[in-house]
Amino acid sequence: MDILQTIIIAVVEGLTEFLPVSSTGHMIIAQALLGIESDAFVKAFDVIIQFGAILAVVVLYWQRFFRLDTSPAPEGSTPVQQLLHKWNFYHKLLVAFIPAVVIGGLCNKYIDVLLGNVMVVAVMLVVGGVFMLFCDGLFGQGSASARLTTRRAFAIGLFQCLAMIPGVSRSMATIVGGMAQKLTRKDAAEFSFFLAVPTMFAATCLELLKLFLQMHENGDYSILASHAGTLLLGCGVAFLVALLAIKGFIAYLTKYGFRAFGVYRIIVGGAIIAWLLSGHTLTMID
Repeated sequence: MDILQTIIIAVVEGLTEFLPVSSTGHMIIAQALLGIESDAFVKAFDVIIQFGAILAVVVLYWQRFFRLDTSPAPEGSTPVQQLLHKWNFYHKLLVAFIPAVVIGGLCNKYIDVLLGNVMVVAVMLVVGGVFMLFCDGLFGQGSASARLTTRRAFAIGLFQCLAMIPGVSRSMATIVGGMAQKLTRKDAAEFSFFLAVPTMFAATCLELLKLFLQMHENGDYSILASHAGTLLLGCGVAFLVALLAIKGFIAYLTKYGFRAFGVYRIIVGGAIIAWLLSGHTLTMID
């Protein structure tokens, strides 16, 4: 990947990570259009720069992300319940994160196979888009009094696992999961952002481990060193673009809902399917 390709992919990631349009799917499509070779480093790059974008959440919401619950625990609470009350925010993040760890670990090989398939991305863009045309009506505005319980956090974590299929969108899956638990769009979107931090941190560590193992197997550790600048540039650009995208998305989603994103997904996915079915190719070089 050259510098221009790196910047383009990072901009795509920063813009789409928090939109319900599938950042992974858009990066796969962008890489196919740019003719970027699919290898171990490129697959790792896609995940690692996502973590760069996720760091924007930590910066924008740092006061809420780094916090303990200092209010008194309910009367009669056991020591364990008191501890969970104090670390309530992180406890719920952990509960929501667990399904992705379990299912991701079990299905990792199948996920890797799907990641390079542009047709899968296109079909899921259309399917998700059709669903998004109706999801506002299905779940409504949510209730401002609804609180994020442990059970609701776990349910959102299960929804997040749907995003392991490229083209689904982690953002869409988790926000819809929150809305299905009666949370408002704003509350569901913000918890989706928070949940992305441990999820993408774990995914980044896994991809780095896989890359290190491959380098160890080949006896060649120069891959990471020679691409360190590419990774830093990609993470930096994705981080800066994501900073600009997050606030605008929250405001838009709260006011207008999912419909426009659904239309966009259907148009993009439908165009790619038509292109592929007409005999043209749009695949990453392998």
